Amino acid sequence: MEFNKKIKRNTTIALALTALVMPIGITSSVAAAKPKPLINTEYVEFEKVVKNSGKGLKLGYISLGDAVPFVKLVSDSIKKQAKIAGVKLEFCDSKIDDAKALECVQAFKVKGVQGYLNFNLGAAAGPAIYAAGPQVPVIAIDINQTPKQTSFMGANNNRAGVITGTGLGNLIKKKFDCKYDAILALESPGVGAVNEARIGGVKQGFAAVCGAIDLKKLYTIDSSFIEQAQASTKDALTALPNAKTVLVFAMNDDSVLGAFKAAEQLGRDKDMYGAGQGADPTSWCQIMNNPNWAGDTAYFPEHYGEIGIPYLIKAVKKIQIPTLLAINHVWIDKSNIMKYYPKAADC
Repeated sequence: MEFNKKIKRNTTIALALTALVMPIGITSSVAAAKPKPLINTEYVEFEKVVKNSGKGLKLGYISLGDAVPFVKLVSDSIKKQAKIAGVKLEFCDSKIDDAKALECVQAFKVKGVQGYLNFNLGAAAGPAIYAAGPQVPVIAIDINQTPKQTSFMGANNNRAGVITGTGLGNLIKKKFDCKYDAILALESPGVGAVNEARIGGVKQGFAAVCGAIDLKKLYTIDSSFIEQAQASTKDALTALPNAKTVLVFAMNDDSVLGAFKAAEQLGRDKDMYGAGQGADPTSWCQIMNNPNWAGDTAYFPEHYGEIGIPYLIKAVKKIQIPTLLAINHVWIDKSNIMKYYPKAADC
């Protein structure tokens, strides 16, 4: 069956992932000696950048791809905070392309960038990209760029996944007493450990509410962005014509949106249930108006610059920073979305 070429049944579920995604072999490049890393906390708070705190510094930022709504919010936040700090920011959009990210760091080297934020999709390309650029402090955003990064900033992927899975589990328990016909796990293997921790966390959270997942009903789909998720989910639903309660485990809002679009195309939008990760504006109307969308785990991309810029400035100034700068994730559904995002009232 053509479906089997695109989707494989899982035979195991990783229920013992570590609580935090920790960088491997992290070193500091701001001094010859390796400073002792600060103790990592579960998350760090956003902080207001001190005006002109980075005056005279030249920093860089590699965007994963500003065509992606979530990433554009991250980029805008970083640019805003860099301006307040008085730093000269060299911006480079990798457009979801490892080769372009490589060009970005090569340009950073020529321009004398003193430290940079790297939001690059390909975890496997991270070491080569680092080696090609200036040997300066680097903070990786959401995707580990080991082994030389100074710090990892962004999602506490396992914790975020657990929150998402728990939220979806609560909805399915309330509506169906935890009974379902199929689970589509929309994964992104290219991001490496992030995928394992985030999707693994969703499985953990769901299982904590509804019990062990029925592996015979679990299907894994390689799906990173909305178009791919839509196409893959359409194939999956076509191959599962009798599935009336289909759950979506996903890496991000784009994937869930793509899955729901596929279901709508096939006239099966009432059969699909999911929860997002990101809580960026693309999901607000779903959270407000779609009873099959349980809610979202917030990542607050509009505030990423309030961590990335102040901590990168500290690293460049040879001030020790934690090797993990994780976001404080929050579950958002219709009951509390207005508290965090008042503009959702426009939906």
